[in-house]
Amino acid sequence: MIKDELKFEDVKLRHRYLTVEIGKFDKQYYQNNASEISDGDYDKLRIELLDIENEYPDLITENSPSQKVGAAASKGFKKIKHTVPMLSLGNVFSEEELDDFLGRVRKFLGLSENDLVEIMAEPKIDGLSCSIRYEAGQLVYAATRGDGYEGEDITENVKTITDIPHSIHDAPDIFEVRGEVYMARSDFIELNLNQEKLGKPVFANPRNAAAGSLRQLDTKITASRQLKFFGYALGETSHDIAETQYGIREKIKNFGFQEANPSALCKDSKDILNYYESINEQRPDLDYEIDGVVYKVNRLDYQDRLGFVSRAPRWATAHKFPAEQAVTIINDIDIQVGRTGVLTPVARLEPITVGGVVVSNATLHNEDEIQRKDARIGDHVVIQRAGDVIPQVVSVLLDKRKDNSKPYDFPNECPVCQSKTVREEGEVAWRCTGGLICEAQAVERLKHFVSRLAFDIDGLGDKIIKQFWEDGLIKNPADIFTLEGLDKKTLTPIRAREGWGEQSARNLFQSINDKREIELNRFVYALGIRQVGEATAKRLAGVYKTLSHLEQAMQLAQDQENEAFEDLINIEDIGPSTAKDLITFFSEPHNQEILEKLKEQLTINDFKEIQSLDNLVAGKVVVFTGALSKFTRAEAKAKAESLGAKVTGSISKKTDYLVAGEDAGSKLEKAKKLDVTILTEDEWLDLIA
Repeated sequence: MIKDELKFEDVKLRHRYLTVEIGKFDKQYYQNNASEISDGDYDKLRIELLDIENEYPDLITENSPSQKVGAAASKGFKKIKHTVPMLSLGNVFSEEELDDFLGRVRKFLGLSENDLVEIMAEPKIDGLSCSIRYEAGQLVYAATRGDGYEGEDITENVKTITDIPHSIHDAPDIFEVRGEVYMARSDFIELNLNQEKLGKPVFANPRNAAAGSLRQLDTKITASRQLKFFGYALGETSHDIAETQYGIREKIKNFGFQEANPSALCKDSKDILNYYESINEQRPDLDYEIDGVVYKVNRLDYQDRLGFVSRAPRWATAHKFPAEQAVTIINDIDIQVGRTGVLTPVARLEPITVGGVVVSNATLHNEDEIQRKDARIGDHVVIQRAGDVIPQVVSVLLDKRKDNSKPYDFPNECPVCQSKTVREEGEVAWRCTGGLICEAQAVERLKHFVSRLAFDIDGLGDKIIKQFWEDGLIKNPADIFTLEGLDKKTLTPIRAREGWGEQSARNLFQSINDKREIELNRFVYALGIRQVGEATAKRLAGVYKTLSHLEQAMQLAQDQENEAFEDLINIEDIGPSTAKDLITFFSEPHNQEILEKLKEQLTINDFKEIQSLDNLVAGKVVVFTGALSKFTRAEAKAKAESLGAKVTGSISKKTDYLVAGEDAGSKLEKAKKLDVTILTEDEWLDLIA
């Protein structure tokens, strides 16, 4: 190792020399469009510099080439907020699930089996999602998907991709094209051969190679990787450019973007399945990786009506290719304890490659699944993985079982804190009762708190969180924001720890300080309340608007006779069980203490309601009742919520509008008694027009 071969003073001199040399070559390349060194020799210099900095992180300064993009200083990627969210897709894996998807579309739109619903089908590229924005025909920025609402600024790297035009003609003044950055199989093979020659690690698959290449701080590396781009969708546009998804594809192609082919317009499930089978057969011959097919409702007016549910559109889905399987051996069964105390059994496997990825662990889900499959230590098992789905044990090969095999006994105490475990009636999961004394739960809650969809704090990875917890530096989320002050008082500050230095410690504290302001919905999600995911957190924020109102409501809701409890369970997807978990969390004294500490350190922004000059229903409480003829109940609810209204199932004095169809019944009578504004379907449509 470098540390063994050179004295520290020699290392410092060598690092200084490399910094000057690489800086000189960067200036030649980026500012003068010239270079007196080959790519291979340049890469060797950078590799040596990075090796030194890995061994001696204290040598890293703002002037180090490792901290620069090209010839300009950088501490990483800036963030860009998407003007239109980049949401993910739901999945189907069988003909039955495909029929369910098509059936849901028809039911939502109120269409019969005889009504034509064309589906645009195209290959699902296994790459990195990217949004590229043009203004007045000029490329102004590009961003990764990120969390769907905010991505990383990769503009300069995207400009090195030859498939992406820097200017387009006859496009709307604001035009965002979305698609997939990928690496062709042939280029991937060549890249890995070069990696081997240079003694660098090879990439596991083209997607990893594309993602790693696109997120380089040095655009020269990105430019050398031969990335490509397929356009397939739009983000924000200043005016419509087509009436169908097929029309969008044609326009994108006319603007100079490449598209994945073959695509097809399908009229029914038979057409769709024929296309799916055809693409699956062509898969080995394509020069790019695909992991399935994407189906989109072709008519854009149907797409507008269908809208979105949670983080995915109702009008599109991905049909994944069959999961890849392999046979291996269960060497052991471990129990993992999650942030809410759930015990999950994990099979530790004899490592095996499945779909190009080495798999050594697979989930066994829960006690019932272990018993149903009769999975035991020492068994030969079939495992499978599909896309990014966690590998799972599919079945046990009983004919290969040893005679001395014994059934697996699920533990009756937590393997981490030895607290009693319980399985409540009606639930499949065993749960540790240790709560906050359980290290596993505490650490997992902290990991969740800093995760991408919560506070998204760079530098606080899983290993660092666990290390800081064990060392007593971070015991609860509030400690994260007092870490810098505490660090100054410790005998062994972070900068003096192994693997750390002055610069890396400063970077960590800066990352933490950058996240002292957060939206209410992300804050609620970060708290890690049982049964409260991202969508539920957003609904809670939309109803209560501020953290103080949410806290007050949860205190009042402890009395189930109180109106606050009724308001809580009237929120979509919040039934009595979730309500109980929310009330329990906000009434627990330790949680209240942590919340107070967090409020002292943070700015938690109030929820911002959707507002527009033509929108008269934002923030209003709406109830739909009776037989609706102008739209389906699901469509009416989705449209109201998209305008910022809150749709509930029962009438109360807080209801603003009751939209009544035929045979409205008791809700109509109650609305009259409470003097609630009653609208016909036509009056409702006029109101939201």
